[in-house]
Amino acid sequence: MAIKKIGISSRCDRPEVIEMVRTILTHFSSKVQIFVATPTADVLGIEGTPIERMREEGVELIISVGGDGTVLRNIAKMKDPLPILGINMGTLGFLVDVEPEDAIETIEEVLYGFSYLERMRVDVFLNGEPIDTATNEIAIMSAKPAKIIQFQIHVSGCLLEDMRADGVVFATPTGSTAYAMSAGGPIVNPRVNAIVVVPVAPFKLSSRPWVIPSDSEVTIGLSAPKKEAVIAIDGQKSYRIRPDDVVKLKKSKFPARFVKISDACFYERVQKKLA
Repeated sequence: MAIKKIGISSRCDRPEVIEMVRTILTHFSSKVQIFVATPTADVLGIEGTPIERMREEGVELIISVGGDGTVLRNIAKMKDPLPILGINMGTLGFLVDVEPEDAIETIEEVLYGFSYLERMRVDVFLNGEPIDTATNEIAIMSAKPAKIIQFQIHVSGCLLEDMRADGVVFATPTGSTAYAMSAGGPIVNPRVNAIVVVPVAPFKLSSRPWVIPSDSEVTIGLSAPKKEAVIAIDGQKSYRIRPDDVVKLKKSKFPARFVKISDACFYERVQKKLA
């Protein structure tokens, strides 16, 4: 085997997912050293390793068993993400390419060596301090349900728009098939280095989605006094922001990495997922 150490992490709320993890451990524990993420290990009753420590332990890739949310949570725990191989035991699964029935055979092939694709992420700063990094998207919404917010968006110092809307989504190409797509944004090939800006239920019909260069520095500030908003990152973490706060977005130095398992056309894969 070319690969000596792998990690495995999963969602822990479904018996069939835990059973898949057991199957993987049974098949490969004698062939490669496996580090099991702490939450998954706790369910199995074995010793675990935090995702954050797997790189320093020499892990070369992480097998993520679940859906897109599981993948995003795993990536979020790593400053410089290890390559991810996703086993699809979620719902739609744009980030998980391997079906459960193909899992053992695919892992067997990957252990002899693999290549991976890098996908850009976005660093998020609040008042100059880094708070998180997004793989899919950053969504800014009113802190009060069914209330619109007013905000200004500047791109590299130029005013993009002074907008009134329920919110706005800033998506990476990877995230363009998630919340941004549901809000009416375009689907962007991951090979394109760009950030998609998608208004959510804007007041003006002239407020349309934008595609901006990935090396842009995006600044967002609330315009209306006394109205607060919430910034949500990959649907995992949220932070409250006030009118005097400044949110900045920059392309991260550390991309997400996904194990390449086929040469399937991106456009065909999207059509298949959406069918």
